[in-house]
Formats: sequence, C-alpha cells, structure tokens
Amino acid sequence: MKVIIMLTASLAALATTIAMAIEEPDYVVTDVTADYEIRSYAPFIVAETEVPQEARSADSSAFRILAGYIFGDNRAVLSATPPKSGSKAQTNVKMAMTAPVLSTAPAAREADKQVYGFVMPAGYAMETLPVPLDSRVTIREVPARLVAARRYSGRWTRKSFETHLTALQEALDRNGITAVGSPLFARYNAPFTPWFMRRNEVMIELSTDLPQSP
Repeated sequence: MKVIIMLTASLAALATTIAMAIEEPDYVVTDVTADYEIRSYAPFIVAETEVPQEARSADSSAFRILAGYIFGDNRAVLSATPPKSGSKAQTNVKMAMTAPVLSTAPAAREADKQVYGFVMPAGYAMETLPVPLDSRVTIREVPARLVAARRYSGRWTRKSFETHLTALQEALDRNGITAVGSPLFARYNAPFTPWFMRRNEVMIELSTDLPQSP
C-alpha cells in the first residue's frame, strides 16, 4: 500500500511539472463566472487529422498520427537560400508538445468521423511549419475568436463531456450569450496523469456581440 501511495504521488508531481511546462495558445480572460470563463484567443495553428469514430480506438489512432508528425514524420520547409548541389531537404524535424489536444465532441457510435488537433508551437507560421509526410495530417490556422470554456477533471468519457457541455450551454442561455461554433473537447494532460488531476475543458466559440453587464 505504501508503495502504491508513493507511486501515485510521484506520478501526480510529474504530471503537474509537465502541465506547467507545456505551451498553450495565447488568450486573455475577459469574464469569469461559476460555470465558465470567456477567453479572447489570438490566432494559432493546429495540425489535424480525421479518424473513423469507432469509439474506443479513435483517440489512440489520432494521437499516434499527430504525434508522428510532431516527433519527426515530416520534412522541413526549404529556406529562401537554394540548397547546395546534391543536398537533401531536412527531415525528422522534432517539435515541442503543446496543449491542449483538441477534438470535436465525442459522438455517438453511429457517427462517421472525429477530428483531432495538436496546437503548434507559437514560433512557427504556416509558411515555416514542417510539411507532414503522412497525408492524413493537415495544417490549418485557427483565426482569432471568443470562446467560452468550462473546466473539469476526471476521465475522458463521453458521458462526462456531455454532462459538462449541457451545464455550459444552460449557463450561456441563462446569461443571454450566443454560441456560434460546435463544441470542442480540450485535454491538457498526458494519458498517465491521474484522472483526478486532469484538466479537461468543454469549449464553444461565441458571438462577439455579447450582452452588456448590468
């Protein structure tokens, strides 16, 4: 029992250290309530992949594809200076892991596809990111936007996500705030993080025409 407690504590400490060190997209919190916070995000870039829903395997399939891209399954963009004769474009460019991992809302089993995205490090632009060698990976810029985010801990289950999505939607309705985007599931921790220490979020893009506070 003592060994188990020590191991859990060590994993928790490691998870906390990793979470503090990982880069996130830039945003400014503009409002906070008991149910959510409103954030104004600057533009950022994501590497995305679309995988068959097939419930239990969707997460692992998407993570494997996207992790392959950021850990070297790519080709560096050629610089403006022509390469020397006989030289080859650099491959296997390794990039830092960021947070969160974004995905479309966990769907019912009959849904066909689910989209996952890794946020790219801020030092890259669309023109300078390495080119994916896997055709299943696409690069996209997410424009500046206003988002409502509801944070919770726990396991990555569809039931938990739907519970918090409903709570977020009801709170926005009560406050007269209009959602204009589809809900996203944001995960900030590695799978080995103890479930009670995970940072999960439901996110929904909002209309910029927010009601005025009394």
